[in-house]
Amino acid sequence: METYWDAIPIHVIDFEGGPQCGIVEFGVVSIKGATIESVASRLCLPQKKIPLREQSVHGISSGMTASQSSFKDEWDRFAALRESGPMAAHFASAESSMLKSVFPYPRSSPSWLDDGKRVVSWAPWIDTGVLYRGLGHDNVSNKLQDLIGRYRLQEELDELGAAYCPEGRKGYHCALYDAIASALLLINYCQNLSDETVSLTRLIARSQGNSVKRQELEQRELF
Repeated sequence: METYWDAIPIHVIDFEGGPQCGIVEFGVVSIKGATIESVASRLCLPQKKIPLREQSVHGISSGMTASQSSFKDEWDRFAALRESGPMAAHFASAESSMLKSVFPYPRSSPSWLDDGKRVVSWAPWIDTGVLYRGLGHDNVSNKLQDLIGRYRLQEELDELGAAYCPEGRKGYHCALYDAIASALLLINYCQNLSDETVSLTRLIARSQGNSVKRQELEQRELF
């Protein structure tokens, strides 16, 4: 039986950090359809001192994180999220790499592509960056902030950011704020930019940057 995008939770995530210091902040927005069901975010103890060049991007210093625990303490949260629904992010390869650098594999979880099949993988990801790039608008930016502006979602994002984000972390390059932005783009795509109710398989297929993988998944819907 076909599963549609709004039938199960989708967990939209964003990380701040880098290859040297690791994950120093995470944000998670769990949506079901157009409804935000829950959010979570916190600063995390870095693996090494946060470089100044990274601080200039996300505004997080080593001093701000000194009293926090490591992202490694979030295993149960992220493993449970993967069991209940697919992960999503804006240009998800970065989030996938950062997550796998700490937790190479989740627990055995539903594939969300094949009924009854279970996998030990954080994939398949829903990728809002690839989805919007696939709309075929040439010579336009698909950066998170630019898309939010283009589709007139900034006011709604700021209202949700004020309601959900931690004090001092209510702007771009703040993990929960960026995760909310990605969630709004996903909802906008599914509700307003598709001429049909989007199945989960099709949404995941359109999220594939690799054309061969995309065609392979699209073929599944025909049989």
